[in-house]
Amino acid sequence: MTANRKKRDYEAELRDAGVRITRPRRTILSILSSGEDHPDALEIYRRSAALDPSISLSTVYRTMKLLEERGAIHRHAFEGGPSRFEQAGGSHHDHLIDVDTGDVIEFSSERIEALQEEIARELGYEIVSHRLELYGRRRQSP
Repeated sequence: MTANRKKRDYEAELRDAGVRITRPRRTILSILSSGEDHPDALEIYRRSAALDPSISLSTVYRTMKLLEERGAIHRHAFEGGPSRFEQAGGSHHDHLIDVDTGDVIEFSSERIEALQEEIARELGYEIVSHRLELYGRRRQSP
């Protein structure tokens, strides 16, 4: 999906909720559309304020809350840090969080997915939703 496509989707979500698309909100949506990472609200604010100094942190928080309520973004509360955000609707993936840098690495593993299904089945369950978060640090080279 291109950045412009994502931005239009965010704007549509807010318009559908009856929210006006102000210049500060448009800037925030542009930041969200162009990013490939999992920024927290403060990082979104920093990036937005660099483009439009009139943007307030409260506008960022309100915008993120509206987008989350509409299902346009996912909020992740990774251990030891502030909530971070990513676009909703992509393919399923899990996260590896670097405990030293805070970097979030997305990954997919058919083996992990199969093992989870197998375990649930053995315990008499069907998985309806799940989230896998791994926390680690880079290995030091020998």
